[in-house]
Amino acid sequence: MTALKPLVQALEELDAHLYGQDFLLTWDKSAAEIQSVLLVAEALRTLYRQNIRATCFESGLAISNFRDQSTRTRFSFASAANLLGLAVQDLDETKSQIAHGETVRETANMISFLTEIIGIRDDMYLGAGHTYMLEVAAALDDGYANGVLPQRPAIVNLQCDIDHPTQAMADLLWLKEYFGDLAALRGKKLAMTWAYSPSYGKPLSVPQGIIGLLTRFGMHVHLAHPEGYNLIPDVVTRADQQAQASGSTFTHDHDMDAAFDGADIVYPKSWAPYAVMEQRTALLKTGDRTALNELEATCLENNARFKDWECTEARMQRTRGGKALYMHCLPADITGVSCTAGEVAKSVFERYRLETYKEAGAKPFIIAAMMLTSRFKDPAALLAALEQDGVPRTR
Repeated sequence: MTALKPLVQALEELDAHLYGQDFLLTWDKSAAEIQSVLLVAEALRTLYRQNIRATCFESGLAISNFRDQSTRTRFSFASAANLLGLAVQDLDETKSQIAHGETVRETANMISFLTEIIGIRDDMYLGAGHTYMLEVAAALDDGYANGVLPQRPAIVNLQCDIDHPTQAMADLLWLKEYFGDLAALRGKKLAMTWAYSPSYGKPLSVPQGIIGLLTRFGMHVHLAHPEGYNLIPDVVTRADQQAQASGSTFTHDHDMDAAFDGADIVYPKSWAPYAVMEQRTALLKTGDRTALNELEATCLENNARFKDWECTEARMQRTRGGKALYMHCLPADITGVSCTAGEVAKSVFERYRLETYKEAGAKPFIIAAMMLTSRFKDPAALLAALEQDGVPRTR
């Protein structure tokens, strides 16, 4: 049996329908579709490790539209496109006609004539990022339906105001690898907690992505944050409903210690309060810099009240056997390294540093899997053919 055979067989058994679909929110996808992306990602990683080419496009563009700063996701998107044979073209809005008033509808069509994938990161404005992606999607639908575009590119959400699906899916793939399989995650406790940061305005989409995905796999998810640091209510409600449906639990309170008690996995991560992000969005739209500066000062002052919300050695000792897996989307605010006081103690982060790097290393394969499953009707057959051809990636 070849190394890929079990993955291909499992993929063939799933009732997944991702061809021609965008990947915007994990909870819009069925369990089979989520699992299919994981399997394709594992298969692509297997091919890579075997030095077998995974090129399935002979030409075509992957458009990179980052409306916010990024390191891991930006390079993961480029790596994923390159792995599959697509050329990457950045859409820099300051260098395009968008700066001169070009509409979203027009831009979406003009960049898509020979494009296969559009990756969008738009996480700065609450209530705007996901909406923008839907607007691009509608423009592409219109262009394809009216013969402007020879094919309708697929959109991959590289982070919006609601969800960060490539991060959450990479985290799930890392957990699957770390614990052995998805079934092993059932019954595990994950603490998704707020943690102190000396900065302000961090998106809500990482914690929302985690609680919106991992509650579907039988995990006991404990969300904890100081009072006032709420997430989008609809996402929290969804997480609770999903936990009930999967036979697990979803706990939501303001006690970091309780979240860490007996946890198998901890994910301490700072984010801005939902209400603050609403205010920030309104001020950004009006360009009121004075009010924005005042809001930032108020928020930083409020953050400072919760400096004790840190992933310390003492808190790690509260976890199951004192050996919970520490996770973070990176970059973490490390006390005594990147800041005076932050999300995680230096000793804790250093002990799990390589694990967090491996966690991040899953993302290029997850993004490549999202690309592949959206553009090819039979991913299982394609992957099997790539392995059978066995063309070396490097000679």
